[in-house]
Amino acid sequence: MEDTAYGVLENKGYVTVLWLALMLAGERLLPAVARLGGWRRILRNASLWGLNIGLSLALVIPLSYWAADTALDWRPDWLGGWTGLLVDLLLLDFLIYWWHRANHVVPVLWRFHEIHHLDEFLDVSSAVRFHFGEVALSAVFRALVIVLFDMSIISVLGFETLVLALAAFHHSNLRLAPGLERGLSRIVVTPSIHWVHHHAVRRDTDSNYATILSLWDRLFGSRSPTTRTAGMPIGVEGARDHAFGMLVVRPFLSRRLTETNPGRPRTDPGPR
Repeated sequence: MEDTAYGVLENKGYVTVLWLALMLAGERLLPAVARLGGWRRILRNASLWGLNIGLSLALVIPLSYWAADTALDWRPDWLGGWTGLLVDLLLLDFLIYWWHRANHVVPVLWRFHEIHHLDEFLDVSSAVRFHFGEVALSAVFRALVIVLFDMSIISVLGFETLVLALAAFHHSNLRLAPGLERGLSRIVVTPSIHWVHHHAVRRDTDSNYATILSLWDRLFGSRSPTTRTAGMPIGVEGARDHAFGMLVVRPFLSRRLTETNPGRPRTDPGPR
């Protein structure tokens, strides 16, 4: 099993690089919005991703392997193999919906997740723009899930590959035929859904939390009725993006030190 897991991990890297390259090429050839975010912004996003690659090697991957090795051994035989993999993928997608929602409600989690939302344009680079603090907290949450639900490392690596592939897709500036996008959006999260989540209007930012399957927002009443438009402002209402250094330190600073540019206070009762 360990050899298989290492093989999956190696292939995950190849698949990820290939898919990101295809999405980058696609959104440049067929952009949904003609205005592009600029190479400086892409470099800033890539720098945040670089930090997280290092963190993944040092913490996230070892923690996930440890959790899988020490998971509670309660699974019946019928919940193994392909059946177990499908159940795990569905369960992980359900749980990441609630984790994402918590990141918009719990003030300390929002401090880190806000770095993702401060991006003022969306493209494939936005899919990998996360603060290392959010990545670390997510790794701890995922480790608890792995232990409690007795998940295999193959399920976790497979899910992470799907998440990154779908995140690159629904953050992308790729133009899709309207009929194709409507059809896909009934099953998975598409750019038309997720761009609304990045709309710099609070009621929309606090909606459309799903990552892979789009059904969770419909089931739990968090789907926004807003339709994506080419000119909708992207980012955090009342805030602007920062240089790389400020993005790294912002979650640890007092809001009085960061404003001119406070972002949204998280004293509200939560998403509506």
